[in-house]
Amino acid sequence: MSDTATHLKQNYIGGQWVDSKGGKPHDVINPATEEAASTIVLGTAADVDDAVAAAREALKSWSQTTREERLDLLNRIVEEYKKRAPDLAKSMASEMGAPVSFAGTAQVGAGIGGFLGTIAALKDFAFTEKYAAGVIAYEPIGVVGMITPWNWPLNQIALKVAPALAGGNTMVLKPSEECPGNATIFAEILDAAGVPPGVFNLVQGDGPTVGNAISAHPGIEMVSFTGSTRAGILVAKAAADTVKRVHQELGGKSPNIVLPDADFAAVLPPTVQGVLVNTGQSCIAPTRILVQKDREAEAVGVIKAMFDGTQVGDPMSEGGHIGPVVNKAQFDKIQGLIQSAIDEGATLETGGTGLPSNVNRGYYIKPTVFSGVTRDMRIANEEIFGPVATIMAYGDLDEAVDIANDTEYGLSAVISGDPAKAAAVAPKLRAGMVAVNAWGPGPGAAFGGYKASGNGREGGLFGLKDFMEVKSISGIPG
Repeated sequence: MSDTATHLKQNYIGGQWVDSKGGKPHDVINPATEEAASTIVLGTAADVDDAVAAAREALKSWSQTTREERLDLLNRIVEEYKKRAPDLAKSMASEMGAPVSFAGTAQVGAGIGGFLGTIAALKDFAFTEKYAAGVIAYEPIGVVGMITPWNWPLNQIALKVAPALAGGNTMVLKPSEECPGNATIFAEILDAAGVPPGVFNLVQGDGPTVGNAISAHPGIEMVSFTGSTRAGILVAKAAADTVKRVHQELGGKSPNIVLPDADFAAVLPPTVQGVLVNTGQSCIAPTRILVQKDREAEAVGVIKAMFDGTQVGDPMSEGGHIGPVVNKAQFDKIQGLIQSAIDEGATLETGGTGLPSNVNRGYYIKPTVFSGVTRDMRIANEEIFGPVATIMAYGDLDEAVDIANDTEYGLSAVISGDPAKAAAVAPKLRAGMVAVNAWGPGPGAAFGGYKASGNGREGGLFGLKDFMEVKSISGIPG
C-alpha cells in the first residue's frame, strides 16, 4: 500500500500522519462506475480538538515570521505541487468525475493560480499604513478553520490556505468527503515543502461532525466556508456563539445578459461554455441566458449546436469530453429539475432526462438546453449544478437587468456583447463579479458575492486582506 493510500485513512495533525480518534470508514464513490474509488476515515470532534491545539501552538512562531519567510514557503509549495499534478488529476477524476485531461489542466491549474495570486499580492503588501492619527497594522487573525467543497476542490483549498499562510495564520482544513483524495495529496505536498508542524492541519470528515466542530470551536478565530447556501447558514449559526469571523462563498444563479446587437457566433461560445465546463458544477455557471426576444430562435441555434457537439464519457480517459456529476443525490436533483421544466412548459431543445445513449451506468447527464423559460419556473430559480442551459427572453435591457437581479443569489453575472455597452450595464447588476465576454473573473479578481451568495472575498490582494485583522495604533511616531 502506497503512502497516499495509507494517509487517506488518516489525518495530518501537528506535522504527523495520525489515526482518527473514534472515526468511521467511509467509501468514496466513483460517479462514473458507482463503485468505491477510495476509502477514508471520517474524523471526530476529538480529532478537531487535537488539530486546533497543534495550530494554536504553531501560531506562536508562525505569526511572527517575515514576509520573506512566508514567500519562500509559498514558492516551495508551488514547486512541490507541480510534481504531484498527475496524482492530483487522477484522484479528482476517480472521486468527483472531472475528466483527467481537464483535471490535470484546469483543476490542478486553478490551485496553482491561487498560490501564484497570493504570492504576487504578498510581495507588495503593506502590512502597515499611515493615517491621520497613527498607523493601521494588518496582523494574523489566528487559527482559521476551512471547510471546502468537491466541485473545484484544489481551487477552493488554495484560495484559503495560500492567503492564510501569507497572513501568518495557522489552520485546520476539512475537505469534502465526496472528493477527499486531492486534499490528502495536498497535505503531502505541504509536508514535502517544509510547512512547520501545526501550521497546516487536515482532518477528514463530514459536515455534521467535523464541519460543525470546526465552526463552533472556541479555539478557532475564523471559519472560511465554500459550499451551498443551506450549509453556509448552518456554519454561521454554529459559529455565532464564539463570535468568530465567518467568511462564506455560497451558491449562485448567474445570468448571462446577451446584448441585443451582440454577434452571437463570436460572444456566445466563450460565455455559454461556462455551463458545460466541469459538467456544469461551478457556482458561477451562467445558466440563465437572457436574449432579446426577437433573437431567441437565433440564440437557440448557436447554443443547441454547442451542446449537441459536447461528448459525455469516462473521466479516466483523455479527451475533451465532460464526465458525470459527483453523486446520485446531484443526479437525482438535476433530473428532477429537467423534468420540472418540461412539466412547466419550457421547450426542450436538446438533451432531457435519463442517461446519455453511450453509457449504461454512472451519474451522467445529457447536455440539455431549454428555451421559453420564464422566471416563475423552478429551473429559473434553483441552482442546477449540471450541464443545463436555460434561455430566457427579454424585451429591453431594463427588463434584462430586472430578470438578472430577480434571484436570491448575487455571486456572478456575465454580459455578452460590445464591452463599451456592457460597461453601462455592469453597475446595475447585483453581483459580486461581472465578466464581459467570459464566464469567469480574470486573474487577481476579488471572488465573492452579494446577498445569499455569501460574504468576504478570495483571491489576490482582496483575499489576503480578508485573512488579516486590522489594528489601529495611535499616539506613536508615524
